[in-house]
Parts: sequence; structure tokens; C-alpha cells
Amino acid sequence: MDILIGTFTMRPYVFAFFAAFLLVCVPHVGWRRTLAFTGAGYLIAFSSEWLSINTGFPYGWYYYIDTTSSRELWIAGVPFFDSLSYVFLSYCSYTTALFILSPLRAWRWNVATLETRSIRRSISALVLGSFLQTFLDIVIDPVALQGHRWFLGQIYGYREQGIHFGVPLSNYWGWLLTSLLLVGAFQLIDARRLTDAPKGVCNLPFRSLLGPLLYLSVLIFNLGVTLWIGEPFQALEGILMYTLPVLMVIILALRRVNRYTKDELGEHLRDYPWSPAGKTS
Repeated sequence: MDILIGTFTMRPYVFAFFAAFLLVCVPHVGWRRTLAFTGAGYLIAFSSEWLSINTGFPYGWYYYIDTTSSRELWIAGVPFFDSLSYVFLSYCSYTTALFILSPLRAWRWNVATLETRSIRRSISALVLGSFLQTFLDIVIDPVALQGHRWFLGQIYGYREQGIHFGVPLSNYWGWLLTSLLLVGAFQLIDARRLTDAPKGVCNLPFRSLLGPLLYLSVLIFNLGVTLWIGEPFQALEGILMYTLPVLMVIILALRRVNRYTKDELGEHLRDYPWSPAGKTS
């Protein structure tokens, strides 16, 4: 019981992001698909981490420092919270890719992505979502590696110091590979066509923006921690890396609003007849 309680109390920010993921994902695809992806995503993430600490693949050789296994849940040498974080990082990256790729419809105080089954299952969504997740890790990993300087704690390290603030480039190649598997798993779980709305799906206002907002929240949190521990150059790199892409996404999204065709709206409503985009008038 102490370990169960400690798993939540020691990493409240991880479970806050995970709770946000549930609040966004369930209205999007329903309870069953959300739980299926959570289980599949956790297994993929855990397997990648277990493999890497034992074989050096896919992230390169690194190790976890067992200082908290008596206070929080560890599984086969891997902290539970660490593998769990891949689930919400993958989902928010994938939904950000859908926001970039889909036509947009706005009305009153709402906006919806006119995503279709073909967009959700596309190679473009797979590749873009995977790169978006990998780019998040370019900000996350260097500050996580300095966990002794903030409330994360020093939980892991690399056998050899890497060139990117101590992180080896092999780590990012590993993240790209794992992200491809995670986003691909979500696409497979979401692939079956349904005629009725899955249980849990609901039309939250601005639901299509919630995934991208979760993505930005994770980014801002890690940039904030980077500044808090006194690493302005490291934070500046992350800020500069994201400034142009964020501006491009915002500007291009504003240019796309309500510039969809009747065919695009029709395909969206054929695939997702429960969408609020068909009930705006």
C-alpha cells in the first residue's frame, strides 16, 4: 500500500498529465480504445526500456538508479511512471498531427478537425506524430537527466556522456522508432469502422484543440523546469526549436478554418456521424 501511494504522490505531475490524457482521449475515441491503447502503449514503452537497459537497443546503453523502489512501483528494473508517460506523450503528439493534417470547421464557440479514417490511418499522421513525440523528448530528456536538481530525482544515467547536454543521439533515434510503434499501435486499435459512437465519446467544446494543448502543456512544463534549475541556454535551444513550427501551425490553421470542401465534410461525417461538425446549424 505504501508503494502504491508513493507511486502517485512522488510523481503527481505524471499522473496529472495522464489524467488529462484520459479526459481528452475518451471523448475522442471512447473508453475501450483508450484503455486498449493505454495497455498496448505501456507494454511497448516498457519493452523498449527493458531492452535498452539490458541490450543497449533502441536508446543506447543507459541505466536506472534504484533509489525509490521501496517507495514507488518499479517493474523489472524500470519505474512504472516512466513507461506510463509514453502513453500520453504519444497520444498528444498523434492528435497534434491530426490537427495539422485535417481541414478545420469553426462555428460559434467551437472548432472541429474534419478528420477521416483515411487521415487517422495515414502514413502522414504516423510519421508526423512520431517526429512530434521525438521532438518533445529532445526537450524532456536533457532536463530529466538532471533530475537531482529538481523534484524528479536522479533516476537514470547513460554509460557514456552524450553530445546533447549529456544525452547521446542514439536515444533520439530510439525514441523515433518507439514513437512509430506507439502511434502505429493507436492507428491499429482505432482502425475498426463503427456505425455508432463508442461509449464515452462526447462532444466537448473545442475537443479538437485539447490534444495539441496537452502537447504544449508538456512542452511548457519541461521548459519551465529547465529555466527553474538555471539552464537558460538549454531552455533557449528548446524555445528556438519550437518557435517557427508553432507559428507555422497557428498561421496555417487560421488560414484553413472553414475552407474545407463539401466532399471533405461529407467524408468526415460518413466516417464519424456522431461528430459535432454535422450539428452546427
